[in-house]
Amino acid sequence: MKKYLSIILISGFLMIFQSCSSQKGADPQAVGMLVGSQDFSFHAQRANPTNYDVINVMTSLPNAPATRILDLSGSNYSVDLRKGQLDMALPYFGRVFNPSYGNTTQSGYRLTSKDFTVNTSQNKKGKWIVKIKVNDQSTVDEIIMEIYKNGKAFTSVRSNDRQPISYDGYITKNEAEKPQP
Repeated sequence: MKKYLSIILISGFLMIFQSCSSQKGADPQAVGMLVGSQDFSFHAQRANPTNYDVINVMTSLPNAPATRILDLSGSNYSVDLRKGQLDMALPYFGRVFNPSYGNTTQSGYRLTSKDFTVNTSQNKKGKWIVKIKVNDQSTVDEIIMEIYKNGKAFTSVRSNDRQPISYDGYITKNEAEKPQP
């Protein structure tokens, strides 16, 4: 038993050191300008559910490890913050307290909001905290983004009818909107 535990710990440390050493990032000044302009996109790479029941179910599935299920890097899940509009399309893994049966459009966080407030602050080490309070949606209460100097970001979503969930990813500049014909 001790042998297996030590193997797991050593492999865990190796994975952590590998991921820390391979991080590349954006210019800290460019990240500061993006956050200050409040016109950027958060792209989710990994979902982090907080419910241990969900995690236990995912790890018990045969031939489908939870790490593959929660890896979102090949998808287009994002939070787009623009002047006057917030678009969010993120998956949800967890417990829903008020489900609407048969309505598959509410299985994740998909919303467009025009009534929201944004508060930004920066700590001494240069990490930005962006709090988005959504006023015109009944499901999402607040989105909190922790944005680091290299452009990596950690986003958590607090909802009125679901358990909290967080996402790891990065931010980029929004692309110019194409005029519609």
